[in-house]
Amino acid sequence: MSKIRVKHFGPIKEGYSNNKWIDIKKTTIFIGNQGSGKSTVAKLISTLTWVEKALIRGDFNENDLIKNNRLKKYFAYQNLNDYFKNNTVIEYIGKAYSISYDKGIVGNENLKTKSYAFPKIMYVPSERNFTSSVRNIRTLKGLPSTLYTFSDEFVGALEDLRGQILLPINNVKLEYQKLNKIPWIIGDNYKIRLSDSSSGFQSLVPLFVVSEYLAKSLGKEEKGNIKTISIDEERRIRKEVEMILSNPNISSDIKLNSLEFLSSKFVYSSFVNIVEEPEQNLFPSSQNSILNTLFECNNLREENCLVITTHSPYIINYASIAIQAGQLLGKIKSEELKNSLNSVVPIKSTLKGEDVVIYQLDEKDGSINILSTFEGIPSDYNFLNDSLSIGNKVFDRLLEIEQEL
Repeated sequence: MSKIRVKHFGPIKEGYSNNKWIDIKKTTIFIGNQGSGKSTVAKLISTLTWVEKALIRGDFNENDLIKNNRLKKYFAYQNLNDYFKNNTVIEYIGKAYSISYDKGIVGNENLKTKSYAFPKIMYVPSERNFTSSVRNIRTLKGLPSTLYTFSDEFVGALEDLRGQILLPINNVKLEYQKLNKIPWIIGDNYKIRLSDSSSGFQSLVPLFVVSEYLAKSLGKEEKGNIKTISIDEERRIRKEVEMILSNPNISSDIKLNSLEFLSSKFVYSSFVNIVEEPEQNLFPSSQNSILNTLFECNNLREENCLVITTHSPYIINYASIAIQAGQLLGKIKSEELKNSLNSVVPIKSTLKGEDVVIYQLDEKDGSINILSTFEGIPSDYNFLNDSLSIGNKVFDRLLEIEQEL
């Protein structure tokens, strides 16, 4: 389990109460109002997880990270470079490295971990609808860098599709015509381009296709039997790559063959999926369906990690249901009851309570607090449900005014 601590960064002030660590569990959810810092923390997790991977891979070394404020520069990819303040403190403890930024001073430490699940990190931005309506998003300037990266993954996933695939809502299928590079939405009695479909489909399709593709493509060559490679072996492979590329006595063909051989050893063995607002433009039942897909993808490997930011009370509700279903699954012995459970909550999408954590961020004071649980189930007393209750109180007040007329 990785963890992070952050203070005085963007909208976040004192951070998690009593200077506690934010645990990045297998499923980690952040809720809160606009501007409370949900995406800020998610982007920090994304960036620092990537920096850790880059250190392991040998893209740069520990000293390079400290020199010339290089760590701060990597935050520019997520547009976080203006979030730093004079008293900013960021600490990250990963699987292999600890990384810190304390009031301008960068530090890191090799944790001497013997093995490391090399992660494929995907940040799914809330602006993903662009990828459904614009064929070549690279022609548009000024969009978030994460959107360009996500678009590239979406195109790659579409190119990998074979025939029609069933989407998780409305019994609708997706088909990608490679000749003209157009994705189509196919219903019982209609067929329309994805770019002409509803905003819900334009939000769901990229998220669904990319998540499924990346989660299920890990280790295809080894038929899912990936072994976690040692860090020493990762470094040895990197050195071999550098030696091949720098050797003037090796022909291009031999270099290519050698690199292909080495790359077969250098594979992703986990999927870190960081998703902004999975509920975007979706009806509640559709939110449930896409969430079940994300949970299923996350459950494919023990080392996978899912991070979600959300404004939707339904997301928390459906996560609670998945946890409760997971608790029941551990007690059920008969296949008949398992089938009954599966008809309510897909067994592949059930969760273990100890693998889930939900944090609430408050834009008023810049604080972060953990959502309490009861027997592993997230509490109903949370910011999102509070917003629903406010509507009921407002309506009650209107009734009181009506009675006074």
